[in-house]
Amino acid sequence: MTLLALPAWAAAAYFLLAVWAALRWLTRKQPQAGAGPRGISILKPVHGRDPRFYDAIASHARQDHPEFEILFGVSNPEDSALPDIRRLQREFPAVPIAVYTVATQAANAKAGVLAELARHARHPLLLVNDGDIRVAPGYLRAVAAPLDDPAVGLVTCLYRAHAESWAARAEALGIATEFAPSVLVARLLGVAEFALGSTMAFRAEDLRAIGGFQAIEDYLADDYQLGRHISQLGRRIELSREVVETDLGGGSWRHTWRHQLRWSRTIRVSRPSGYFGYVVTHATLWALVAFAAGAWTAGVAALGLRMIAGVATGAGVLGDRQVWRDFWMIPLRDLFGFAVWLGGLFGDEVEWRGQRLKLRRDGRIAGVS
Repeated sequence: MTLLALPAWAAAAYFLLAVWAALRWLTRKQPQAGAGPRGISILKPVHGRDPRFYDAIASHARQDHPEFEILFGVSNPEDSALPDIRRLQREFPAVPIAVYTVATQAANAKAGVLAELARHARHPLLLVNDGDIRVAPGYLRAVAAPLDDPAVGLVTCLYRAHAESWAARAEALGIATEFAPSVLVARLLGVAEFALGSTMAFRAEDLRAIGGFQAIEDYLADDYQLGRHISQLGRRIELSREVVETDLGGGSWRHTWRHQLRWSRTIRVSRPSGYFGYVVTHATLWALVAFAAGAWTAGVAALGLRMIAGVATGAGVLGDRQVWRDFWMIPLRDLFGFAVWLGGLFGDEVEWRGQRLKLRRDGRIAGVS
């Protein structure tokens, strides 16, 4: 019984750390801009459009920042996102907005598009985020401020997800109550060399120093690799207090499974030690094991702290109101997440942007079909 209770106690300890990390994040002061805002080039590689795509890109055009430009890049000259980008240009004539059609042979087409956009960027600060990211008006000022410190090389952001279907709501709940706590705990323990695709703000000179986007174009996890390469310059990866929003729409369970499995396998090949260590975080599973063994105290501690940490991070840190509506699903979402974790242990193929990619053990893309 004691041995079967140990994983539950480990999970309880992990989520106690998550609660502490959330409290630290909530009480941390946001860096204030010192030398004044500098020009920022927003680089947005686009592949298709989501239902809320225009709202997302329009939120970037409404920024309270004196000097910025938005550069869009597409691989397909008939991409479905192009009408919305043209509309943005018409409705925000004062904002420099350009779109480039990029033919790239890079294994990671997104990185190939980014390499071309960086070549056209006019400003000393670059910002990359996914096409469906929606931001607040003060976003650019907030993420640029930490870069006044020369020790900071990249600024990234946590994110919450808008969801409609049950499958998408389950995925959004996982982002808010499982993924976000793992990011906060990792940083609390000093693991901070990674960036999140929701936001990556950095200096153009640092990008040149690592060899440009060409240095990461063979990897699927371009966000993780960009953060890793910049941290290897001796610079710090800063987590902004700004929280952005992505859109999961009304995806099916099949779509959610494939998306989560790609994410899981990508993490496994990028950070294998972290991936295998992540097994301890499946608190609901270990609580059930403890309950079955009669170790009720361990089970209640694991499940209770799991729920508290999920709500504290999702509702408190991320400001995700959907967490209050769906928090009762956390145990069910945990069991689904464990199935995804098991699926991520095996296989080296993922589906991404309509392609089937084969991954090498070091995270590079070995083949595209």
